[in-house]
Amino acid sequence: MNIENPSDERRTLVLTGASRGIGHATVKKFSAENWRVISCSRQAFSEKCPWPMGPEDHIQVDLADPENLGFAVQEIRKRLEAHGSRLHALVNNAGISPKGNDGERLMSLNTPMHEWRNVFQVNFFAPILLARGLFEELKAASGSVVNVTSIAGVRVHPFAGTAYATSKAALASLTREMAADFGPHGVRVNAIAPGEIDTSILSPGTEKLVEEIPLRRLGQTNEVADTIFYLCSENSSYVTGSEIHINGGQHV
Repeated sequence: MNIENPSDERRTLVLTGASRGIGHATVKKFSAENWRVISCSRQAFSEKCPWPMGPEDHIQVDLADPENLGFAVQEIRKRLEAHGSRLHALVNNAGISPKGNDGERLMSLNTPMHEWRNVFQVNFFAPILLARGLFEELKAASGSVVNVTSIAGVRVHPFAGTAYATSKAALASLTREMAADFGPHGVRVNAIAPGEIDTSILSPGTEKLVEEIPLRRLGQTNEVADTIFYLCSENSSYVTGSEIHINGGQHV
């Protein structure tokens, strides 16, 4: 645990989708490592969240609303001013995957166009708008961006819909492009692609998929958080433009 620096010299993380699952575990990991975490989600801060500086470092934002997202970027920049306007890491974790009326997977044939737009706004456009909006702060800290993609971006998934899958594939390509564009400014950009992770939002039938995973188990949220932390730490100082698969070998 890094406890060498006083609180006002702590590294700072901005994380979207902090309210549950991978995001929740990531906040806990970085907080335990003495990072300041500015969390962003559609929900207001919950007192059930077990980390310090919650309400003071939480921003309620609807990533599906470009105007609201713009306001959030300005609020984040304002909160960073007191600490030298430096941002050490941005983790684009928020993502949506709409289902049909009965919870069924939405295919390319039946996904409403407004759902396509919403999914791409949250899963694809929000990450680049956040990274561009916070570019100067990331540059000042030689920071790191981590985009959370998905195994659904590289293979047809039985539960993840087409809009979600294609948005994650696009985000993986964006990660490569961002790495090339941001790299000369000292900012690293990578992605992680989780597979079947044990969270509260697992789809019925996921247990059948475990039989096809070489490690024969679901992943844990803390395992994903540990990989995110690695990509934001000095241990990965020469890693950029990479997409790390966290799926127990499912992608093979």
